[in-house]
Amino acid sequence: MTLPGLMQHRDLAIIDIIRFAAAAHPTREIVSRNVDEPLWRYDYARCFDRVAQAAHMLHALGVASGDRVSSLAWNTHRHFELFFAVPGIGAVLHTANPRLPDDHLIYSLNHAGSRTLLFDRNMADIVERIRPQLQTIEHFVVLSDAERALPGYGCYETAIAGEPEYFVWPRFDEHAGAFLCYTSGTTGDPKGVLYSHRSVVLHGMAGGLSGSFGFSAFDVIMPCSSLYHATAWGLPFAGAINGAKFVLPCDKLDSASLQELIRDEGVTFSGGVPTIWTMYLDYLARTGETPGSLQRVIIGGSAVPREMAVTFDALGVTVQQLWGMTETSPIGVSATPTPALEELGREGALEQIWTRQGRMQFGIEIEIVGEDGQPLPHDGEASGALLVRGPWVLERYFRANESACGEDDWFDTGDIATIDRFGFMRITDRKKDVIKSGGEWISSIDLENIAAGCPGVRIAAVCGVYHPKWEERPVMLVELHEGIDLTEAELLAYLSERVAKWWLPDRVLFGPVPLTATGKIDKKVIRDSHKDILRD
Repeated sequence: MTLPGLMQHRDLAIIDIIRFAAAAHPTREIVSRNVDEPLWRYDYARCFDRVAQAAHMLHALGVASGDRVSSLAWNTHRHFELFFAVPGIGAVLHTANPRLPDDHLIYSLNHAGSRTLLFDRNMADIVERIRPQLQTIEHFVVLSDAERALPGYGCYETAIAGEPEYFVWPRFDEHAGAFLCYTSGTTGDPKGVLYSHRSVVLHGMAGGLSGSFGFSAFDVIMPCSSLYHATAWGLPFAGAINGAKFVLPCDKLDSASLQELIRDEGVTFSGGVPTIWTMYLDYLARTGETPGSLQRVIIGGSAVPREMAVTFDALGVTVQQLWGMTETSPIGVSATPTPALEELGREGALEQIWTRQGRMQFGIEIEIVGEDGQPLPHDGEASGALLVRGPWVLERYFRANESACGEDDWFDTGDIATIDRFGFMRITDRKKDVIKSGGEWISSIDLENIAAGCPGVRIAAVCGVYHPKWEERPVMLVELHEGIDLTEAELLAYLSERVAKWWLPDRVLFGPVPLTATGKIDKKVIRDSHKDILRD
């Protein structure tokens, strides 16, 4: 029998994060752009007051413990307040993704069973369009000031005005649900992942560690990953725990707008998908501007093109890769240096960091297994199915009866990966995207990253399509930077110097690369559009 410890027990609660930030860093700023409104500026102390007012507003709407509250909102201070007010009263915030197709958005809102929807002004057209098909929502509130309120809807600022700036926050089991995030539903209906207070707080604490985001109170964080996408990679919590300043860009993610915030607010850290940074680097090249105060960029959603990392490094900005998924809250691994890597020299260490998604984090176990389910060696060569487990990894999907995990709680991510002797994991492909040509495997991710290094290429996408002889062969779709003229022969010549001949795409097509609602390459669309291109 174990001997019980004699320490206090206090359940982990998300409201304690903003409570701490308001007490320990009361004057640290939160700066926010908003839809058609002036720049908003306040501090953690005032934010905590408004979180209390929002909690009273939610109670006035009849929101009770266990209820779901949905948001359709960008990265703004009001959405940030809901991140604490909703779980603070014991309810669950469902951060709906406005970029989903209507049928998937309607499905997720109905599946969540929310009675209240809060949305930004420029989401009104979406809300009007889908409102007749929403089965449970009774209250609609616009996240705006009174001056810009919309007829027929509640107004957030009007609703919280006059409410007390103090709230008696309830205590409850740390395993209670807090956030409901849905997968993008690229195949089938979206699936709900219900985070708990415990998982969010532990994830936030781990995210700020040196092996991950490495935050301090001196950082100025600009999340370009959406608050509705896996809680913006947990940045609101990791940043607040460390007392960092926040700069919230709303939906204005064009390069000029981001550069203005970086320059005016002293942004030191940002994170987002590769497409944002492709456009940003192109903007810097065209204007001759520099990243200024920006020190670190963390990039996730898809693999980082090596040339992007090289370009940022030349500008004095450190690039980290991040791998995770909605089911991992989402941090799984992060690419940060170690003393063992430093022994490889600067070039060797950077090569390791730039070409791998990241290293093991405390709290997340990772493993690769072969087709027989047995663990494979961590030698950087053997590749297998990537499994994960830990306190912020999914156990089962919302409203599902069966566990999503296998033996010993391992969750199969659907990725194929290697793990090397340094503990760094490298995604070689998604199971559904790896290309099997004549019995040999071709990594679509490797081909995409190499093609992205070709001058003029903005983004490259590779998928396997049917071939009458080789079973599958790669086809590449390339989106070029504006004003660039590149031919198929020129791109194939570039690739032929860098990959095996049998890896070369059978066809190179030029045009816009379709993206999913979370900014990833939508390979399903590409496959469906070009599935018969090699049949003749």
